[in-house]
Amino acid sequence: MSNSYSQIHIQFVFAVKYRTALISNEWKERLYQYITGIFRQNKHKVLQINGMPDHIHIFIGMRPHQSISSLIQNVKTESSKWIKAQKLSPSFAWQEGYGAFSYSRSQINNVVHYIQNQEKHHKKETFLDEYKKFLTAFEIEWDEKYIFKQLE
Repeated sequence: MSNSYSQIHIQFVFAVKYRTALISNEWKERLYQYITGIFRQNKHKVLQINGMPDHIHIFIGMRPHQSISSLIQNVKTESSKWIKAQKLSPSFAWQEGYGAFSYSRSQINNVVHYIQNQEKHHKKETFLDEYKKFLTAFEIEWDEKYIFKQLE
């Protein structure tokens, strides 16, 4: 038996390309199930998934056998292919980049609750403002020109 132990909880946040509201209420639950399956295939545990028409939040228990960047690349690529194959949104694409924010075990319930209440939360705050608050709260240096772009 291996003597490697970990407890890693990560919230991922990423947007639809140009922050376009393409994720429809009619099929978002199917998308969330598909994305959950991708995480499971990669041996990670989805704790909560939810979002808005223009972005998604995914909170997982992550195993250390895979890098964050390769995991999210896989999730974004495969889910985008699935959306197109299902003919749900032929022009669908995820925006480049993502946020990945780590949490301690004691914060799990709060993060789950926050993600569950996305619709309520976004009645008060835009996605862009929310994302900038995450970056600031986690003391991540960022440049405005690289924050999720709008259609030019």
